[in-house]
Amino acid sequence: MKTHKDLDIWKNSIDLVVKIYNITKQFPDSERYTLSSQMQRATISIPSNIAEGAARQFVKEFIQFLYISLGSLAELETQLMIAFKLIIY
Repeated sequence: MKTHKDLDIWKNSIDLVVKIYNITKQFPDSERYTLSSQMQRATISIPSNIAEGAARQFVKEFIQFLYISLGSLAELETQLMIAFKLIIY
């Protein structure tokens, strides 16, 4: 592996950040500093932790940061489910 920029998962997670920003842009102003902000932070955390882990010296450290990214992804999934329920109800 050369750098994190060579990883497809990092590239895909950057695309996810753009998609989430486009989605949250459409949220009402009342959600700007709550749910949308939380979703943006969780999404940014995903490629950031992949990049940080890839820069570490040991594979075990990289794996630890991948698990952190996975946690952020689960957080985002939960927030998307909440947003969806708020739209429906």
